[in-house]
Amino acid sequence: MKVCFVGGGNMASAMISGLLQAPKVSGTEGRALARGVMMPTIHVIDPDAQQHSKLQTIAQERGLAQQLLTFTQPDKLALDVDVLVLAVKPQMMRVACEALAPYLGKSLVVSVAAGIRSTDLKRWLGHPERLVRCMPNTPALIGLGITGAYRAAQVSEQDCAIVQALLEPTGRLLWVEHEEQLDAVTAVSGSGPAYVFYFMEAMIAQAQALGLSGEQARDFTLRTFEGASALAIQSAESPATLRERVTSKGGTTFAGLEVLRKAGVDQSISRAIQAARERATQMGEEFGEPPSNGSKH
Repeated sequence: MKVCFVGGGNMASAMISGLLQAPKVSGTEGRALARGVMMPTIHVIDPDAQQHSKLQTIAQERGLAQQLLTFTQPDKLALDVDVLVLAVKPQMMRVACEALAPYLGKSLVVSVAAGIRSTDLKRWLGHPERLVRCMPNTPALIGLGITGAYRAAQVSEQDCAIVQALLEPTGRLLWVEHEEQLDAVTAVSGSGPAYVFYFMEAMIAQAQALGLSGEQARDFTLRTFEGASALAIQSAESPATLRERVTSKGGTTFAGLEVLRKAGVDQSISRAIQAARERATQMGEEFGEPPSNGSKH
């Protein structure tokens, strides 16, 4: 199996690093493909020589330097692959795809760029038959991410298993039925880590204001998020029920939550997610072409 990454930034690096570790793959079909997919020959196209060095160092540390080839621009050798992963920024996607088009064969195409619709990707690439759009998030860098994925009609179950194997090292993968749902995924899990970090910042700052040291404030805050997230994941109860179990009428938690309720924090979170979803949709139109009247994207 040969895989080419266009762009060697953080998300591509996370995927490549994971592939070079050859982790377990779930599912019968996924396991059957794992040997070929999880130890592929990896090509990376990126004009930045520093990115080449970083990725080559990762491969060398794993004793797999021969598995990784780097290129500064597209050519026939670089794109003679089974899977093409588009990992460039949305605003650069059109230029990148049009440069790839003359060399692209029958590869399965996987995009991890926010907002850019499959119709635009296909047009810029010369209409490849098999295309999957994915929306990962930054915890993928430590193998704890969540990725939403949408497949075009021509994508087979075997192709889906390959995508699963490629993304398995970064965390979980969930498929959505309609492409426009990826804008919601982008708003919730793609942008979501920033909302969490924002909340963390505020808690750390106030913990220090109340007399804790910077190190103590950080540890108490981050461990609280870590533990609460783990509890919510492992529990059969909803977050609402778990919140209620922590909240005694007239107690400290109740007092704190009342401030959040009166400030409309829940409504602010809803508006933030809505704004992020709208921006994801706008990006598809800004960097691609607006959908024709009556069409869906």
